[in-house]
Amino acid sequence: MDGTWLDADALTRIETPTIVVDLDRVDANIARMATVMREREVALRPHAKTHKSLEFGRRQLGAGAVGLTVATVGEAEVFAEGGVDDLFIAYPLVPIGRKAERLRDVAERCTLSVGVDSRTGAEAIAAAVRGAAARPTALVEIDCGGRRSGVLPEAAGSLARLCQDLGLEVAGVFTHAGHGYAGTEARAAAADDEVAGLTLAADSLRAEGIEPAVVSAGSTPTAMLSARGAVTEERPGTYLFSDRLQAAVAGESLDGVALVVAATVVSHGTRGGFIVDSGAKILGKDVAPFLDGHGWVLGWDAAIDRVSDHHGVVELADGAARPAIGEVVFVVPNHVCPVVNLVDDYLVARRGRLVDRWPVDARGRNS
Repeated sequence: MDGTWLDADALTRIETPTIVVDLDRVDANIARMATVMREREVALRPHAKTHKSLEFGRRQLGAGAVGLTVATVGEAEVFAEGGVDDLFIAYPLVPIGRKAERLRDVAERCTLSVGVDSRTGAEAIAAAVRGAAARPTALVEIDCGGRRSGVLPEAAGSLARLCQDLGLEVAGVFTHAGHGYAGTEARAAAADDEVAGLTLAADSLRAEGIEPAVVSAGSTPTAMLSARGAVTEERPGTYLFSDRLQAAVAGESLDGVALVVAATVVSHGTRGGFIVDSGAKILGKDVAPFLDGHGWVLGWDAAIDRVSDHHGVVELADGAARPAIGEVVFVVPNHVCPVVNLVDDYLVARRGRLVDRWPVDARGRNS
């Protein structure tokens, strides 16, 4: 991928730092994932925490997604208000206080499912929606090897039975293969872990007399590998834009990346490199052991070596060519999800021309 993302006219009309999305690449990424899931006869429920945008969510739904996944009650509120009628909060909720009231309100505006991985969470959800005209269904979260939230697969049935006894309808089980982000070789093993864990969890529900309608896996690196067997649904998010980490894990080039950070070179510093106006407050600080730096500067074969709040520092060998002060460069972020949550809107482009500006509708809705 070269460094040219916007034509000369567009470059005169942007203020950096900002994020630029190539809509042709987005549409290609949406179509590719939708086609694979359709061929596998697996439902696609993209995770909207990546884009937090009604416009992008509608494009995914238009391509055949059965609904959207969100991470928080706040995100669910935004998408329900925007007309999305089928949402899953894929998180072990413990709604207390005002959040209980908000959860109840969202459940009355759309078809809603929520995650649970503890007695305390199940009791809080049941209390929040007791007596409500519309109630969410519950999915039991399992840990398939990522060692984050979730119960062991064989414990899913007993937690599902508790949920049923509390008056919650249990729709099935879900998991996230976070350990699939550890590198190219880890990807396939993590997908196998998802399938095996979810199969065991589904059988655990059946042993309690509960038939799981939804057996849901979720991660972009493993989605196309785990869409098989007992799995009925996939919840990838980052595939929409991709990023430097996703490309590295998949062993692919950056050609599928659909979002970059536009940054202006503001200084040449004193050591022969250059500094851009994009630091931690737009690029984030996510790093991976198999990637150098905090982002990749397209067209300059260089990484952002160091970041402070508003500075991105690129170190180059003595005598190496560098962009001029005032020049706009384009940076592929390591992890796109937190980048989106740091800006107010997207600049949307096609073939180098700016065509629109879309808000990040659920920006900051982290509770």
